[in-house]
Amino acid sequence: MPDNAAHYLEPHQTHPGPISPYEAKLSGSIMEIFGQGTHDLPGLIAGLNELGLHAPDGQAWNEDNFRAEMRRLGA
Repeated sequence: MPDNAAHYLEPHQTHPGPISPYEAKLSGSIMEIFGQGTHDLPGLIAGLNELGLHAPDGQAWNEDNFRAEMRRLGA
C-alpha cells in the first residue's frame, strides 16, 4: 500500500470536527434501520420516527426535512 493510502482511510476525513452526540445517534439509528433490511427513503423515514428520533426542529421526520438535514450535515 502506498504511504499516502492511509490518508484515504480516515473515516471522518471530510468532517470538520468531532462528531456530535446528535450525529452519532442519527447515524446509529440509520445503520440500525438499514440493518433491519430497509433501504428506501420512505422506510428510513418511518424507521426514524418509530425509533422516536425527531428531526432537529422536534417534529417527525419527513422526506423534505430529512433531505435538508442530510444537506446541512454534508456541507
